[in-house]
Amino acid sequence: MKKGELMNKYIAYCGLDCEKCEARIATINNDDNLRKEVAKKWSELNKVEIAQEMINCVGCRIDGVKTPFCESLCQIRQCAMSKKNETCGRCEDIKTCDRIKKIIENNNEALKSLKQG
Repeated sequence: MKKGELMNKYIAYCGLDCEKCEARIATINNDDNLRKEVAKKWSELNKVEIAQEMINCVGCRIDGVKTPFCESLCQIRQCAMSKKNETCGRCEDIKTCDRIKKIIENNNEALKSLKQG
């Protein structure tokens, strides 16, 4: 990607691909069965109750509905927006950032997306 070129709008601030996110897929397809599955899976994974109604999101960097976590609890999203960075890949602190560390150490695709941006 050339300097000044915009990154795919479905790549989240952290580098994850929103197009592959089950919450987004459930939202754009209005699939309540998938919402229920995702809520159950995420509740177990995060050890917190997540209701099926919370599974509505069009994408991290796209105007529109977001899950409660993505909207206001995601520290990565909040940080990138406050710094006005398109993604964390544009942040000078990416190599030392504790917020993004867990994702880019465990997800090669996210890291690759951020390096392209």
